Order: sequence, then structure tokens, then C-alpha cells
Amino acid sequence: MTMRILLAMLIGGAAMAEKKAPLSPPAETSMKLGGKEVKIAYSAPSMRGRKVFGDLVAYGKVWRTGANAATALTTEVDLDVKGLKVPKGSYTLFTLPTEGGLALILNKQTGQWGTKHDESQDLGRVAMDMSKPAAPVEKLAITLGAAGDDKGTLTIAWENVSASVPVAVAK
Repeated sequence: MTMRILLAMLIGGAAMAEKKAPLSPPAETSMKLGGKEVKIAYSAPSMRGRKVFGDLVAYGKVWRTGANAATALTTEVDLDVKGLKVPKGSYTLFTLPTEGGLALILNKQTGQWGTKHDESQDLGRVAMDMSKPAAPVEKLAITLGAAGDDKGTLTIAWENVSASVPVAVAK
């Protein structure tokens, strides 16, 4: 093996090792309700010095609620999301931001790229309960938190916004 080939292999290997992490890495959250799993998979963008709500995420336009592919909710149990009945299965989560808050949209279409929202496929929409985090949230965080065996909370936090809805096993 010549020195040139060996050097090229070493440089190529170093370049591969230095490959940068994605700007919006994949993330997921889950909880157990009624002994069954509820899971959300999404990509988590960061603020990186940008104004998010009202700029990067426009008011009055449906947002993919993350980056890259559509945010996916999968549930093994029928849910009640703040009054909206959600049969067990797979859904896409979108949100509709306004200056006063966020509406959570559960959409029956799955597997699409994040920006492809077909309103005719909406299972429903619910207004989220709004609060302000103690400090700005740099990276989008979607969390599911159980509060007992049959209820919990879905929270979306980013920038200066924290929005949540109660989630429970449907009765």
C-alpha cells in the first residue's frame, strides 16, 4: 500500500468521524396509560438565536410541530385529549400558533413529510393551556408525563412558550 493511499484512508476516516450532528436531531417521549404505551416521535430544532413564535413559526399557519418528517403520535389505548376522543392507533401532530396560544391538531394521515397537512384528515383540534417557562427553552421539547395510571399531560415547550393538554384513557 502506498503512502498516498494510506494517507487518503486516514483523512477520509477523520472526515467521517467529524460528521456533524443534525441541526434538528430525532427525539421521542412516551408514557404508560392504562398499562399501554403512548409515544411521540419528532425532530427537535433549536432557537440558535432566532425568534421562533411569530417569525420562524408563523402565527395563523399550521406548523409541523418540530422539524423534518411529521411529528408522530402512536397510542396503544383509546385516549381523551382535553375532550377529543382519539382511538388507539397512529396520528400526526400539528399545531396552529396564534398570538394568544396554540391549538393542537391530531391528524389521521401518517408518514408524510412534516409540511404536508391535509385539513380534511384532521381528527380534531383542541386549545392548549398556555404558560411561560421560567427561562427560554433553546431546543424544542415535547414531553408526555403520566400522573397516575390513567391520565397524564402532553407538553410542548420552546422559546418563551409552554403549552399543555391533559391526556387520559378514554372512558
